[in-house]
Amino acid sequence: MLAAMSTSDTPPSVPGEPVSRDRGDACPGSLRLHRADDGALARVRIPGGVLTARQADALHEAARELGDGELHLTSRGNVQLRGLGQECGGRLAELLDGAGLLPSRSHERIRNVVASPLSGLDGRGHRDVRPWLTALDALLCGSDKAAGLSGRFLFALDDGRGDVDALGADVTLLGRSDGSALLRLGAAEAVLRVSGDDAPRAALIAAESFLEAAQGTGAWRVSELPFAAAELLEPVRAALRVAGAAERVPPTTAAQEPAYGVVGTAACVGVPLGRLTGAQWKSLSRVGHELRLTPWRSVVVTGVTPGDAAARLREWGAVGLITGPDSAWTGVGACIGRPGCAKSLADVRGDAEAFVRTAGEPLAGQLPVHWSGCERRCGHPKGAWADVVAVPGGHRVTRVRGDERDAPVTVHGSPSDLAAAVNAARRTRI
Repeated sequence: MLAAMSTSDTPPSVPGEPVSRDRGDACPGSLRLHRADDGALARVRIPGGVLTARQADALHEAARELGDGELHLTSRGNVQLRGLGQECGGRLAELLDGAGLLPSRSHERIRNVVASPLSGLDGRGHRDVRPWLTALDALLCGSDKAAGLSGRFLFALDDGRGDVDALGADVTLLGRSDGSALLRLGAAEAVLRVSGDDAPRAALIAAESFLEAAQGTGAWRVSELPFAAAELLEPVRAALRVAGAAERVPPTTAAQEPAYGVVGTAACVGVPLGRLTGAQWKSLSRVGHELRLTPWRSVVVTGVTPGDAAARLREWGAVGLITGPDSAWTGVGACIGRPGCAKSLADVRGDAEAFVRTAGEPLAGQLPVHWSGCERRCGHPKGAWADVVAVPGGHRVTRVRGDERDAPVTVHGSPSDLAAAVNAARRTRI
């Protein structure tokens, strides 16, 4: 793993191709810190991104006392703490354990679960997935087999609106209007219909079946298996005694990020580059009942009353958070870059900030843009996006459309030429 690995996995292999790895899974966790150029790094898994006020306070205290004072959001709705001292592990574990953020020390790195962040809040979706989230986390922590999952293995709980189904999870549950759930493995079009009550157990069985099938293959994720992911549905069907064959549904093509602003009984704000200062974090955590961190580096604050919403949004905008689609920060992302990552060729966060200040435009009618310090493109979006990669002496800009890429434009030295190339790559929505 890179010295400052961000939030994206290695690009998936083509099914049928062997996976070659010369070492085990090195993903950081809360208990196993990773050395980066800006200090040690801890990745705290937060299933569904859901935090109580007490848990949010514990994370803030950990960042303030042990790290760089900031909380870094990931594309899986988790939190990274950076700039940690190498000897802080005991105190960090104490803070997290006291807030209920370490329910199982042997399973903390495998609790990668994203969930529809507005589920149960805005009247959309077919069901509230929170009961699934609670049940699945308990099942994962109680399974000796599940402890063998890679720190990259991802579960997605979609309430039926299709927002997290498109995130490329290894195991996805989709809520249906009849109360049932569809189980999808990887990007397979074949799905298995199970009862809503059985859905969390079905997800666990699927993950355990993956571990058995992956033995000897080097696969850490479903996409890396040397056979079609749909074959893993049969063990689940047999274990749950599900009648009927697998159904086929078209895969979704784009994830749906919550709109910024007031949404039902909550409010959603974006976080520029996924980096929250202590003051910004406190301004969010002291308001609502809970925080829901999203896979798009935004935060849903629940319990925001209609009468209080306008004042809250003004407050959050004043401290630098994104409160509406007219912000030039909307759709702009970057990896950690220099000085945090030794592999990075540039301070791409600084480059992104300079772009937003001088030439950034609101996202409406445009593609998102992601700035990367090297070819790994850690944390990049899916679907269509403008890809900006640092190269020796400059940047390479490319419009990406799924697996296709337009001809790249390489810019050396000129900030105005770079801004023009980035804006040109963003202006055609695919």
